[in-house]
Amino acid sequence: MNETLVCAVGNVATQPVYRELAAGPSARFRLAVTSRYWDREKSTWTDGHTNFFTVWANRQLATNAAASLSVGDPVVVQGRLKVRTETREGQQWTSADIDAVAIGHDLARGTAAFRRAGKPETAAPAPPRPEPDWETPAESPGTAVQQQSEPVAVT
Repeated sequence: MNETLVCAVGNVATQPVYRELAAGPSARFRLAVTSRYWDREKSTWTDGHTNFFTVWANRQLATNAAASLSVGDPVVVQGRLKVRTETREGQQWTSADIDAVAIGHDLARGTAAFRRAGKPETAAPAPPRPEPDWETPAESPGTAVQQQSEPVAVT
């Protein structure tokens, strides 16, 4: 229950790597998050430090991320932050991973065309439901549309 949930806005730094595992599809990519600040001396925006995260996606999110993301794409990633420390060849290494719950293109920096992913085949498909009629009936000349008044409760 005590998890660190984060929302990171940045750019895809590496091409997503997709794998089919026994537990289901998995994908990972590196996310570059660069802070920007106003430099008063230069009167311009300046790039600050860049943090890199390894983003992990599983199941349908992995399939969709691998099909949708490319290097340089601006994205928003929400998920659980995992900071890992390990020793490799006598040196201490620290990595920050995000176990993604949601990934999407950053629409503040571009446009996207959303397409729903196909659902797996089911035994019996549900019958199609008709679309609701959201249109308000138009008044034709010579015909008045009667509106019924509703009682108003005053409390």
